[in-house]
Amino acid sequence: MKLNIAVLSGDGIGPEVTNEAIKVLKAIAVEFDHTFLFNHAKVGATAIDHFNNPLPDDTLELCKKSDAILFGAIGHPKYDNDPSAKVRPEQGLLKLRKSLGLYANIRPVKAYDSLLDKSPLKQENIKDTDISIYRELTGGIYFGEKKISDDGNTASDLCEYSKHEIERIAHLAFKSAQTRKNKVTLVDKANVLESSRLWRKVVTDVAKKYVDVELDFLFVDNAAMQLILNPRQFDVILTENMFGDIISDEASIIGGSIGLLASASVGDKHAMFEPIHGSYPQATNKGIANPIASILSAAMLLDHFELFDEADLIRAAVERSLKLEITTPDLNTTYDNITTSKVGDFIEDYISNPKDTNLNFSNIHLGQSTII
Repeated sequence: MKLNIAVLSGDGIGPEVTNEAIKVLKAIAVEFDHTFLFNHAKVGATAIDHFNNPLPDDTLELCKKSDAILFGAIGHPKYDNDPSAKVRPEQGLLKLRKSLGLYANIRPVKAYDSLLDKSPLKQENIKDTDISIYRELTGGIYFGEKKISDDGNTASDLCEYSKHEIERIAHLAFKSAQTRKNKVTLVDKANVLESSRLWRKVVTDVAKKYVDVELDFLFVDNAAMQLILNPRQFDVILTENMFGDIISDEASIIGGSIGLLASASVGDKHAMFEPIHGSYPQATNKGIANPIASILSAAMLLDHFELFDEADLIRAAVERSLKLEITTPDLNTTYDNITTSKVGDFIEDYISNPKDTNLNFSNIHLGQSTII
């Protein structure tokens, strides 16, 4: 298969982790006889610095012409910490999602057996957790009308959803549940919000078309608590934009690090794949950023094109790296010389030599590599 992939590595640690995902995809291309072409463009703070625009027209056009987008991370303190800034990195990401119609954000959350002791939660509570979060991505309060009074003392953000916006992501969530454990949990605030009551009505109607899938409801505050107390009760979580943003970040502690969580943002024509973590500017170029979320996002990219064997091989390599503690300092308590690039090197090498794990481990630990 030939794929043209737009690479928007962004800011902070974005370029570092994205480079490792590209390294792994190139190894997959060699092993499975694919052709992956990578075309780079600027987005976020680095695009503002160069073009005074967080999403330049050329970047958007590249994304529209590409088969998929590999995204890094955006954000920089000089914009994040300035409430008066009129142009912000996040505006580029929001515009990209809206322009490409990326209405569904899919975030897998898994508790790896080898990392149960890394989570601050009780091991017996999180073991065997396997959740898929479906977050609506182009509607709600992030895109609603925004107002501020003339005196600057009153502000409002409109949360608005249509039946169509809810239906299209609901169908995706139910179809996913049919391939998993046949359960969808709608997370909302229907006891307070009119928009949430519409969500309940529409999702209940959609559920009638999926008689094999159980539909459950939780208010978002209770759902946040249940994610900590008993995350195994969840299969597919379906929710609106802001609740999904918060819930999925909370869920990252189940796995032990936000550096493990990948995501796919999909629409009817386009798809983008990115780690859910931010740009972590304090860690830029220090070699401590965890690239696994970006690498697993690359696996989701392969899934999107039904390259399932290729995606599974990446996941097997990731599992092996975690088991051997070939990970960055956020998870690694044994070795002090495992950098961002060495994690990528190991996973790349595993793809080419999956039976030589012990050799791979020794080489990486010694600061060497079997890659020539």
